[in-house]
Amino acid sequence: MKGKWLGAWGAVVAAGVVTAGAAQNRQVSYPEGYRSWQHVKSMVILPGHPLENPFGGIHHVYANSRAVEGLRTGSYPDGAVLVFDLLEAKAENHTIQEGPRKLVGVMERDSRRFAATGGWGFEGFAGDSKTERLVKDGGQSCFQCHQGASATSYVFSALRP
Repeated sequence: MKGKWLGAWGAVVAAGVVTAGAAQNRQVSYPEGYRSWQHVKSMVILPGHPLENPFGGIHHVYANSRAVEGLRTGSYPDGAVLVFDLLEAKAENHTIQEGPRKLVGVMERDSRRFAATGGWGFEGFAGDSKTERLVKDGGQSCFQCHQGASATSYVFSALRP
């Protein structure tokens, strides 16, 4: 009896490890060093824009070398990562300046791991945190918006000529 119980418990533990591993495998990693990647563009979302809540502020978009390849060719290889660094916009002395970081948004290309969301994993990290995750639905809500950019492999940004 004891052997059956231990065997069953072992199966439950193994299933939990596999499930946790699978869930973690679908997580997007924090993009260490992204500010040294290629800067793609900046933009400001002002009050009144449909995406003001939650994306109002100053955006800086960065691409790693594989994402730059995708931006140039239109075909993103696995390992491509795009980041948008979202900062509050502060009006000061007739200028708009960067305020505190609101979030770091990440798109990571892995056609197998993220097949359900067009081959892209999506994540948002709160403020300056590298661990506080904002995406709670496996990236489905992000992907719903990005489906409007299906002609450009779900990427909104482009390199400037």
